[in-house]
This record gives sequence, C-alpha cells and structure tokens, in this order.
Amino acid sequence: MTDLQERREQTTTTAADEWHQTACILCSANCGVEVRLDGRRFARIRGNKAHVGSQGYTCEKALRLDHYQNMQGRLTAPMKRLPDGSYVEVDWDTAIREVADGFRGVVDRHGGDKILYYGGGGQGNHLGGAYGAATRRALGITRRSNALAQEKTGEAWVEGRMFGTHTHGHFADAEVAVFLGKNPWHSHGFDQARRVLKEIAADESRTMIVIDPRRTETADLADHWLAVKPGGDAYLLAAIAGALVDEGLADTAWLAANTTGAEETMALFRGLPIADLAERCGIDEAVIRAVARRLAGASSVAVYEDLGIEMAPNSTLVSYLQRAIWVLVGAYGEPGGMSAHSSLVPLFSYGASGNEPTDPVTGGPVISGLTPCNELADGVLSDHPDRVRAMLIESGNPVHSLAESDKFRRAMRKCEFTVVIDITMTETAEQADYVLPAASQYEKVETTFFGVGFPDNWACLRPPVLEPLAGTLPEPEIHTRLVRELGLLDDIDIEGLRAAADDGEEAFSQAFMEAAMSDPNVAGIGAIVLYETLGRTLPAGMEGAAALWFSAHQVAMRYPDAVRSAGFEGEGTELGAALWRELVSNPNGVVFTRHEHADSWTLLKTPDQKIQLAIPELFDDIRALVDEMPEYTSDEFPFVLSAGERRSFTANTIMRDPAWRKRDAEGALRLSPADAASIGVRDGDRVRITTPGGTAVAVAEVTDTMMDGHVALPNGLGLSYAPAGGDPELTGVAPNELTTTDWRDKIAGTPWHKHVPARLEAVAR
Repeated sequence: MTDLQERREQTTTTAADEWHQTACILCSANCGVEVRLDGRRFARIRGNKAHVGSQGYTCEKALRLDHYQNMQGRLTAPMKRLPDGSYVEVDWDTAIREVADGFRGVVDRHGGDKILYYGGGGQGNHLGGAYGAATRRALGITRRSNALAQEKTGEAWVEGRMFGTHTHGHFADAEVAVFLGKNPWHSHGFDQARRVLKEIAADESRTMIVIDPRRTETADLADHWLAVKPGGDAYLLAAIAGALVDEGLADTAWLAANTTGAEETMALFRGLPIADLAERCGIDEAVIRAVARRLAGASSVAVYEDLGIEMAPNSTLVSYLQRAIWVLVGAYGEPGGMSAHSSLVPLFSYGASGNEPTDPVTGGPVISGLTPCNELADGVLSDHPDRVRAMLIESGNPVHSLAESDKFRRAMRKCEFTVVIDITMTETAEQADYVLPAASQYEKVETTFFGVGFPDNWACLRPPVLEPLAGTLPEPEIHTRLVRELGLLDDIDIEGLRAAADDGEEAFSQAFMEAAMSDPNVAGIGAIVLYETLGRTLPAGMEGAAALWFSAHQVAMRYPDAVRSAGFEGEGTELGAALWRELVSNPNGVVFTRHEHADSWTLLKTPDQKIQLAIPELFDDIRALVDEMPEYTSDEFPFVLSAGERRSFTANTIMRDPAWRKRDAEGALRLSPADAASIGVRDGDRVRITTPGGTAVAVAEVTDTMMDGHVALPNGLGLSYAPAGGDPELTGVAPNELTTTDWRDKIAGTPWHKHVPARLEAVAR
C-alpha cells in the first residue's frame, strides 16, 4: 500500500446531513456551492453564502452537477489500445511504466520537442496543469496548446502590446457596461453576473450596451442593443472610435499624461468614413454617435469581450479597437472602470507580445507559448521533419472542441504515441494509445486561476467532497508516478525535504530554496517536489494543494502591501506563509490582494508604465476597413452559422449526460421566422445543416431573437454517452464536425467558430 493510499484509508466518512463547501465547474466564474451527500450522490446543491466571491449566488446549471459526478462511463482502470483498436484494462504500475517507455522512445527517436502537450486544466480543474509542467520538463516537451489558444490569444497579444498584462472591468460599479460578443446572463465571467446585470438595468443613471447579432437575455436588459451584422464588429468599433475623435470627445489631456502613441492613433481614427462604416456594420450612424457620447460622458466604463467576437472575423483587430475606445475616453484606473490586476497564477505571459516565436512546421505565432489550435492537426499530418510525433492530452477534448474534428482524429492516429488523462472515454480518448483515469473534480483538491478582479482579487482552494473513485488517481499523483518512472526524482533528497516539512514551514522554506538553488531539477519539477514533501503534511485529500505554496509566496513578494491590505500580517516569507495557510484552510475562498485604485498604474507592465495606445501592425487593417466589407457567405452557403452558442443548459464537455438539460434537450438550431419560411420549416422540424466542413441534422427552433441570415447551434452537445452502460448514443450536433481549420484569424490563428458559412435544407417529415 502506498503512502497516499494509507492516508486515504484514514479518511473517515462524514455525516449524511453535512454540507460540503466546493465550487461549480461549468464556467469560469466558479461560484461557491455547498453539497449534501447521499452516499456518493449529490443529494442537494445550493449556493454558498459564505463564499467570498459569489456570496450565495449561483445559476441553474450548478444545481445539476450530480450529472457530472455520477455519470455512467467513468473509467476505473488505465486503458491500453490494442492493435485492432480495442482497449484492455491494465494495472497502474504497468500503465505508468509503458507510458513512460512510450514517451521515452519518442524522445530517443525524435527529441522531446516533437511531443505536444495539450490541455492542463478545465473550467475548475487547474492544479493538474501545474503538475503537468513537471512531466513536460522531464520529457523535454516545449510544444503546448490548449483551449485558450482558440479563444484568448488574440486578446492576449493586444493586451501585451498595450498594457503588458491583463485588464478587467469592475462591472458592479460601472456607470456604463459594454458587452461585446458576450451574453453574461449565461456565460457569466464576473462575480454574481445576473445580480449585477439586473442592478445596472434597474438604475436610470447607469447604461448597458450590448453588441451582438442575437437578441440575447443580456440584450433584453440593455439600454442600447447594437444588432451588428455578423462579422461587422470591427466596422462598428472603428466607427465609434472615429466618432469619438470626430466630435472631440477623446480625453486629450488624460491621454497626453497616461499614454504613448495617442496622436498617431487619433490621426488614424480621424480619417475614417463613419457613415460608410455604419452602413457596413448595419447600425445607424446616429446611434453610433449617441453611444460614443454616452461613453465619453461617463465617469466609468467597463467593457467585456468574449467568444462571440474572439471566434469571428477580425477578432484580434476587434480586441484592439474596443480597448482603444475605452482608452480614448480615459476609462482606466478609476472606480468602476478598467484596470490591470494581480493574479495568483497568471494564465498568460505577456512580455513577448509582438515578438513571438513561430511554430517550426506551420509558421503560426506561438503566443504565450501556445501553438494555434487550428494549426495543430495540419502540422502533424504534414511530412515536415519537425512535426509532432506524440501527444499528451490532459483535461481536454480537442477532437470535439477544435475545428474540423475528423482532422484531429487523423492527426492522433498518425502520431507514434498518444496518451489522454481524463475521467471518461471522451472523443479524444477514443483515439489514444493509453487513457489514464483521473479522479473527478470533486474527488480531489482543486482550484481555478481564472479569477480576476480589482481592487480585490480572490481565490478558492476547495477540498475534495468525496474520495477518488476506486481505480482512479488525482492528476498530481499520476504526474508524480510518471516523473519518478522517468528518473527525475532519483537524485533529489526527498526524504530530507520531508523531514524539513515535518519541522515546520520555516524550516521547509529554507530547505526547499536551498535545494532549488543547488539543483535545477528541483525548480523544474517543483510542483512534484512540493507534492512529495510539503503535501504529505497536509490533511488527507489536500496533498495536491502543495503546488500553490510557491504561488502564495510569490504573490506576497510581488504585492506585499496589497496582501497586507487583504488582512494578512508579516514581512517576507512570514507574509507568504500566512496567505498559504489561509488558502489551504478556508474552503469559502480568500481575498489575497486588496489594491488601491492608484495601484492600477503600477500594475502595468509597459516600460514607462503608460498605456501603449498605438499598435502600428494593426493600422493597415483599420485603413482597410474603408474598403468594401468582405462577403464570407455565398450562393452555395448563404447563412452564417454560430457554432457553439452558450445557453441555459449547455456547458463544457465534462457534462456528458444529456439528462442534465432541463430545456432544449437536443440543442436546437435557432433561426429567424423569415429564414424558417424560406426553407419551409416550422418549430420542431428537422433541418439539415451543410458547411464546407461537413453536414448534420438538428431540430429547428424558430425565434425572433435571431437576425435573418444568422443561425446558431449550442455548445456542449454531440457527445457520446451510454445512458445505461450499453452502446453509446449521441444527442444533438457536435459543432466542430461542421467547422474547418482554415477559417481563422490571420494574426492569432484563432478559429471562426461563430462565423461559419452554411446552407440549410428542410428534412422531409
């Protein structure tokens, strides 16, 4: 019996009426919830009023989490693919040995840089990524990617150029809130989103602006719903920026004091033909000018862009234009406005923005270390000598979530060795040589690094609700066994560090730092060293939290005044230790930094701590907007399909059991009454959708929330699921059976999932 198993054996069963504090894992908000158990089932779920961020708030999705925790088809043993394509269970020792040997063989033949690491964290499952970094180090893996590379890399490229870091709006206090390609009623994105939306809508002194072709639930609350033509966002934003300059609404004194590049940027916007741009985006010029005046007259403006524009034409350009607008009106560094912020663990590295390396096979920009998702399969399927030869995929389902699903399937089959770490046999796992079964998100300690806020920033390290299902392991343990098998722990004095941990945190801190300075491997696989040493001093089930020990100390070192303002005491390592102890012991979450608004300027990472307003590489693209708007549709494909709309009962693909959806069970294709009439369908009829990437059949939902010519399918459907453990069934359409990898942003390579040319036909009743 291993040390970990012995500790698990000591865990006692809790009372049936006990409420367990944890979090929702279905969107980036990660609202705090409480769970009451009936055996291993989630008998009741409610919002956690003591949670530092959500304070009892939750939406309807969190109440269905038992469908995730107790779905059919959980893997309970490692699965090995046989030559005929079938799978056989093997024991963990065999799996770890053969997985290590498989990757070692690829390294020997081609080098570790020919292995791709994909994933490293779902919506609430980020600690595994910290331990995956150690496995990458052990194998020499340098190529990596994940879902951020098909969503946020264009935004990160822009923010790195302008601010050197990430910015976020304080919507709870904003006088004007702008939502661009975002429907926070369903996608949230900030604390207590629906409460905040209702408060803004009910306050006559505040204004909500929604830019979206669809009349979403958020648009229904808005003072200004700008129903932009699909693909027309850049034209609309350029027109707003032009109106600000044309009417003298830009805050020139503020710009002179706080930015560089303002003069050339304003000169560019001054020459834009606002009327022409208004016609191309489908919004009346008078409305555009009224919105510009409202933005300029507000004491605070907060803007949130999301996938509606980040997966559509001109996405990186749009990310720049919306920021240029709120910078022009001076909406940075004031209460209710935009600001940089501190982070427990940053998701991006912004320092190389504008000077990114390129992928050696495809030539695409590797933004913040992430290869563009739309180039991954093409790179593998090429004959380039530097192509990827193996994959390690963790907490991700790229076959389902990336464009042109079948191409990624073929890429996995071409690889010499592929391994998936997940809780069930996903569409991606079905292609792998090995599948290693992980514990669920409620069977281990977990957290998320999505949390962003200002002036307060919080994090929640949540303990396990249940013991791991028999036969599964938490990702920290999986990676530790792999790294040990690869030999990287052999020369590290683990026993000495364990003894130091037993002597207390001060002794351990000194011993760990000395070991890291003397042996680069200690720093390189630091998460696993912490897990094997400090982790063994934590309560049973909390061992995986050890990776955050170093993060807590880094935060205290970088932002000592803000950490003390959040209520922690001490200097240097004492301050970091105080923060660490509170993170580990408080399942309701911890405010780890509390800033002053003046800190927003010191948090900028630009050389002069000013906003760099001009991005010259984008100026030609802005000038090109004055030419005729490109047509992405055609006579063959006359509709624009948004492939992956967020709805009341859709979420990420971890919710595989279709029974969790109380409404829209099949994931209907939404289309306007005029479009429905044009192809001869009624509500509930079947519609065949054909795109350059494929074809599928969906049930029709006829609704006046959709613009003519614009149709939408939800995300999170088309997943295989065996309702009673038998043959798997599919419910709804897998959107990426309809997308293509060549439909992508020219700068960041992010896909145009929200703008797919399509043809619709009625299916005979």
